[in-house]
Amino acid sequence: MIAAVLLVLGFMLASTATIAGARLYQFCGIGSNNNTATSTCLGNLELQSHMLVKNASANPSPFAKGSISAVSGTIYGLFLCRGDVGAFDCSQCATIGFQDAQRRLCGFSKEATIFYDQCLIRFSNKDFLDHVSPLGRDHIVVGPRTSDALPVLDPNRPNIVTFINDIIKVLLQETAKQAAYNSTWRFATGRMDVNGNFAPLYSLMQCLPDFTPTDCWECLKNISEMAMSLQGSQVLAVPCNFRYSMGQFYEGQPMRRTPQLASAVVPPDHVMPTNQKHKRSTSKVLVITALIVPPLASIFCFLYYIYSRKHRKGSQKRVKMKVKEDEALDWGLEGRSSEFTVYDFSQVLEATCHFSEENKLGQGGFGPVYKGRFPDGLEIAVKRLASHSGQGFTEFKTEIQLITKLQHTNLVRLLGCCYQGQEKLLIYEYLPNKSLDFFIFDETRRALVDWNKRLVIIDGIAQGLLYLHKHSRLRVIHRDLKASNILLDHEMNPKISDFGLAKIFSKNDTEQNTKRIVGTYGYMAPEYASEGRFSVKSDVFSFGVLILEIVSGQRTSRFHRYGDFINLLGHAWQLWKEERWLQLVDASIAEYRTPGMMRCINIALLCVQENAANRPTMSDVVAMLSSENMTLPEPMHPAYFHVRVTEEEASTLVEPCSLNDVTISGIDGR
Repeated sequence: MIAAVLLVLGFMLASTATIAGARLYQFCGIGSNNNTATSTCLGNLELQSHMLVKNASANPSPFAKGSISAVSGTIYGLFLCRGDVGAFDCSQCATIGFQDAQRRLCGFSKEATIFYDQCLIRFSNKDFLDHVSPLGRDHIVVGPRTSDALPVLDPNRPNIVTFINDIIKVLLQETAKQAAYNSTWRFATGRMDVNGNFAPLYSLMQCLPDFTPTDCWECLKNISEMAMSLQGSQVLAVPCNFRYSMGQFYEGQPMRRTPQLASAVVPPDHVMPTNQKHKRSTSKVLVITALIVPPLASIFCFLYYIYSRKHRKGSQKRVKMKVKEDEALDWGLEGRSSEFTVYDFSQVLEATCHFSEENKLGQGGFGPVYKGRFPDGLEIAVKRLASHSGQGFTEFKTEIQLITKLQHTNLVRLLGCCYQGQEKLLIYEYLPNKSLDFFIFDETRRALVDWNKRLVIIDGIAQGLLYLHKHSRLRVIHRDLKASNILLDHEMNPKISDFGLAKIFSKNDTEQNTKRIVGTYGYMAPEYASEGRFSVKSDVFSFGVLILEIVSGQRTSRFHRYGDFINLLGHAWQLWKEERWLQLVDASIAEYRTPGMMRCINIALLCVQENAANRPTMSDVVAMLSSENMTLPEPMHPAYFHVRVTEEEASTLVEPCSLNDVTISGIDGR
């Protein structure tokens, strides 16, 4: 049976990924000479082989696993090819590997693991397919490759040993990050250009493609530490593997180029291994250069100093920002949900038709939003953060940090992200009914949202805010609640979105201060806009403004009354005091005229009171919305009574002397 099973497994990836290459290591298990059982199950295996090949051909990664059952038992097998080689060569490597395992290497063993240069195979009569440990200790081999040119580490020169170990550690860490978090195949190649008379270093890292990003990272981290302690240039294990060398050994361009860290100082007396002829030529050049260059260089450096000073400061700032962004993203990814996916940029590019204008849903302050569709039919909304934007990365990191830890029916769901080079993408669930402002502020579409639907929307937003303020693992202040940030699903249920400006509060905090005021005029609480003080009551104020917009169908930024400088809040307050509140209600729903409308206006005016201490909490608001019998207090004077907010002000952040800080607004859906 084993011989036939291995032949079938050898063909499981005839259409996917790398070449046979040299055999590196092999592990053979306990043998079996039961040829009768082998011949008995051969017919059954042939019947199943076509289905196995068909299933494997649908897999885009260079990887296949499965089992074959027969009367005499089940054989479990997998193979993985290196991610940089073509489909035909991968098919050949896997086929030859399974044939060699049975015929030449392991006889009639019931299990075997064989590592080739460009693929590995494993089979066993025990089910190991769902029990591969991410610790990377499953049939592990550590050792140097004779073909890898590596620096000679002289134990009597510790400065050289430290230098080499430092740059290798950085290279492996960056390559592992690329493989785990920026590749759906869990495969990456890297290169580091080293200062001084050193050749570049190249690296390759790979995990089983069905590993999660976290498992892949842990596996690569584990075997990397093992290799550093044993001075090995290659580690082979079934869960993951890696290799590094001074010469390029993989196909194509490196997927990640890593600059040498400034802290890694090149020892002045050390030269990487080269042939003797090259050494002599290099020595002559160095002697001539040493005689001629210094006098000229001293003059040139003096003239160049003034020019380079500012440029150098700018470059250092950009490098520090890049390192800071990478570290922040790693931190943000650590706590993500198991449903969160890190996508390849090529996947998102294909899903959005290369970010075509036809797929563009809107434009936000940090970048445009596009509709996309993955091959499996999943529709997505992609927020493409603007390149070279410090604010853009701050929002990117914040949304990952927050939304992956927040789960509520009235919060938008973040499916994943992509971080590749200058590209920072957030992938959300696609909501077909766009955003709240798309309906309630349009003369025609507002009629589609009757009072009952508007009441459901108000209640849903309140429930989402209550979750953020009280019931979530994190206590979150949104700070940018407005109609364009309320998305609507296919049943018009609201979902709060855009957490880029949000802040986390500890359970004991009641208020925080900031010098940098961010948000949207017209929705900002007065104490926040003028003094930088914000709390849960800041979101309550924004929610009150939002209720008035939903009830009236009027934007707070566009409202005016007969040329008077009075805003929507002041208008609502005057109508309430004069008991003419029905005149505030949108004409398309005025026919309903229910007590619920009056209660909502009362609650809204309570939320927008000038003094934050007088405003209710979201717990109070939810209770007032859910109970028609609860007696509501009389609201006091609202904020901004005689302040008119222009549309331009309503879309601009308040931080002084900044032209680029624009809040994410005006997005027509996701």
